[in-house]
Amino acid sequence: MATTNDLKNGMVLVIDRQLWSVVEFQHVKPGKGPAFVRTKLKNVMSGKGVDKTFNAGVKVETATVDRRDMQYSYLDGDMYVFMDTSNWEQTSLTEEVVGDAKDFMVEGQDVVIAFHEGNALFVELPASVVLEIEFTEPGLQGDRSSGGTKPARLTTGREIQVPLFLNEGDSVKVDTRSGDYLERVK
Repeated sequence: MATTNDLKNGMVLVIDRQLWSVVEFQHVKPGKGPAFVRTKLKNVMSGKGVDKTFNAGVKVETATVDRRDMQYSYLDGDMYVFMDTSNWEQTSLTEEVVGDAKDFMVEGQDVVIAFHEGNALFVELPASVVLEIEFTEPGLQGDRSSGGTKPARLTTGREIQVPLFLNEGDSVKVDTRSGDYLERVK
């Protein structure tokens, strides 16, 4: 058990016998009335997001979540295979558990997998990853500084918007939370 004052991003709560991950939280102390905590929660199993408000200091049930450092090894049919970096054991996860993380994972990438009672809940990626552009239309001459964007397909299959000056084979840093282009990597 914890109080709403102890909430942190990534913490997993048990609400109505379901697991919810805290995506965002904000302590609010209005000028009139009691303080409260406004949260954005994401259902660990379904991925559905909800906004929930708690009174300040209210006790909430937390789930025991074991986070393990793992490395993405390869895709075996429809199963994603990960290796535990501490004991070399392999774990296979379905696409439902991996979720949108599959769009940003390349072989050999380090990830964190959250487990609850032996079951994998979700895959946590670093805030940003470096990926290569597999296909994009060439930029037009003279469009180097206009600030426009064009679609580009990454080696993982994810399509993002990138500046016009980028070409196939360029490496880019991508925000894994929003899927946005951050910068070109030399």
